[in-house]
Amino acid sequence: MPTATLDEERRVEPTPIQVREVPAALSSWRPASPRQSWMWTLLIALLAAVTRFWALGFPTSKSFDEIYYATEAQELLRYGYEDNRDYMFIVHPPLGKWCIALTSWIFAPSAPGGRFLHSLGVNVTDSLSWRIAPAVAGVVSVVILTRLAQRMLRSVVLGALAGVLLSLDGISVVMSRVALLDIFLQVFILAGFAALVIDRDQVRTRLGTLYAAGVDMRLGAPSLGPRPWRLAGGILLGLACGVKWSALSFWLGFALLSVVWDRGALKAAGVDAPWFNAMRRSWPGAFGSLGLSAIGAYLLCWTGWFVGENSWNRHWADSHPAHGLARLLPGSIRSLLDYHADAYQFHSHLYDPHAYKANPWSWLVLGRPISFYYPSEPSGCGAASCSREILLIGTPLLYWAILPALGWLAWHWITTRDWRAGAIGMAFIVGWGVWLHDIRRTAFLFYMTPLMPFLMLGVTMAVAAMLARAPDEPGPIDADADSGSGSVTDGTDGTDGTDGTEGADGTDGADTVRVVGLREWFEIRGMSTARLLRTLAVAVWLGAVVADFIWMWPLYTGGLLTHDQWQARMWFTSWI
Repeated sequence: MPTATLDEERRVEPTPIQVREVPAALSSWRPASPRQSWMWTLLIALLAAVTRFWALGFPTSKSFDEIYYATEAQELLRYGYEDNRDYMFIVHPPLGKWCIALTSWIFAPSAPGGRFLHSLGVNVTDSLSWRIAPAVAGVVSVVILTRLAQRMLRSVVLGALAGVLLSLDGISVVMSRVALLDIFLQVFILAGFAALVIDRDQVRTRLGTLYAAGVDMRLGAPSLGPRPWRLAGGILLGLACGVKWSALSFWLGFALLSVVWDRGALKAAGVDAPWFNAMRRSWPGAFGSLGLSAIGAYLLCWTGWFVGENSWNRHWADSHPAHGLARLLPGSIRSLLDYHADAYQFHSHLYDPHAYKANPWSWLVLGRPISFYYPSEPSGCGAASCSREILLIGTPLLYWAILPALGWLAWHWITTRDWRAGAIGMAFIVGWGVWLHDIRRTAFLFYMTPLMPFLMLGVTMAVAAMLARAPDEPGPIDADADSGSGSVTDGTDGTDGTDGTEGADGTDGADTVRVVGLREWFEIRGMSTARLLRTLAVAVWLGAVVADFIWMWPLYTGGLLTHDQWQARMWFTSWI
C-alpha cells in the first residue's frame, strides 16, 4: 500500500506581510501617562474654578447687560420665550439665555438646589444662581483647551500651560462671572473645534493603518469610515450660532478647515489627485455633518419660540401670504426668517454711541476696557475715598504677548505650513478679522471672548518654540567618557550618577566623578546659552503674568480698594 510522505523541500512558506513605516503626518499621539495628563487637567480645572466661582454672587444686583439676559432667562422659565416688551424685539438667539435659566431653575433660593445648598450653610442668592452657568462654562472652556492643546502640541506640559494661561486671562475670568452670552459662545465654539481636531486625528490614524498594511492608495481614496466627531463638531457649532450669530463665521471657517484637513490626510497617504478624492470621499459627508446637522441644532434652540403662541413675530406669516417658492415653507419658518431679517437689519445698522464702544483695532491692545460695575461712594476701605469696580480687561502682560505671538505664527505658517499655526490663524480671521468690514459699527471688547482660547493656544505655541532645541543645537553629552574615568550624568536615566567603574587607584568610580558648576551642567545637558536665556525669559514672563493677574484681581471681582489703589491700576486714561 502506498504511503503518503511530506516533502519538506516543497513546503510553501506564507509570504510575510510587509509593514511600512507610517508617515509622521499620519501618526497618532497618546500621552506617555494618561493618568498624569488627567491629573494636570484636573489641577488646572481647580485653578479655573477658584478664579471663576470665588465670591461669584457679588454684586447682588444686575450689572451691565445682565439687566437684559438674566431678565430674559427668567422669562424663558415662565413662558418658554422672551416676553420683555420694554424694548422692541430680542436680537440674539435664545440658547445662551436658556443656559442661564437652567442654573436659575436649579439653584435659585426657592429652588430645590438652592434650598439644599442653604441647608449646607451656602447662601444662594438670585445673582449667584444666574451666574453659575457662565462660571461652569468658563471652567469647561479651560478643561477643553487643556486637552486640546495636549493633543495639538503633543505635550502634556504645553497643554497644562495653555490651560493656565486661559485660567489667568482677565477677559475670560470676568465673562465667566457675569450672566452675559459670550462665555457660552466661547465654550461651544471651542468644543466644536476640538471635536473637529479629534476627527482629524481619527481619519489620519485610519489612513495610517492602511498605509502600514501596504495598501496602495495612489489610484483612489478608501472610505474614511464613520465620523461621529465631525458630526459632533457640526452640532456644537450650530449650537454656538444659537447663542449669538457671530458664531457663524467660526462655523464656516472651521468647516473649511475640516475639508482642507481631509485633503491633506489623503495627500500624506499617497493618494493621487487629493482634491478630487476629497471631494468624492469627504464633501458629501461634510454637507450632512457640518451643514445640515448644524442647521438642525440651531433650529432646536428656537423650540420655545415655535411652541409659544405669543412669542415675538410668531404669527407674522398669518398676515403675509407667501409667493413663489416661499409657499413650500411652513408659516412658522417664514415667520422666523422674517424675524431674522429684522434682527440682521438691527445688527448691520448698529451705530449708536456708547461710552465703552471700541473698534476692533483697539481690541488688540486693550484700548478701551468696559466697566461692568462701579458703585458710587463705597465705604469700608479704611481711607477717605474708596473704589469698587468690575472691569472687563485682559491680564495686560499676558494679553500684550498676543500680537508678537500672532506675528510669529504667521511667519511660522508661511515657512513651514504647520497646520496648527494655520488653524489658529483661521480662528483669528473669523473671530477678529470679520469685524473689520465695518469699523463704524458699535462694538465692544467682550467680542474677543470666543477668540481668547485660540489666542492662548497661539501664545503657548510661541512659548514652545522658544523652549525648543534648535536644529543645530547639540544634544546631551553621551554618558560614556572616553577618558576611562567615571562619566558625569545627572541620574535622570535611573542611575545614581556614576557608571560603576573603578578609579585608577583601586577605589570605586564615585571618587572619579567631577563636581560641575551650574553653567557646565547646562552644557552637559545639551542646553546652549541662547536656549538657557530664552528659557529664563519665559520663566520671568510667566512669573510676571501671575503677579499681574494677582494685581488686577480686585478689578475682576469688584474688590474694595482705596481710590489711590484703584488709580494705580488704571495705567492709561482710556481704562477709566
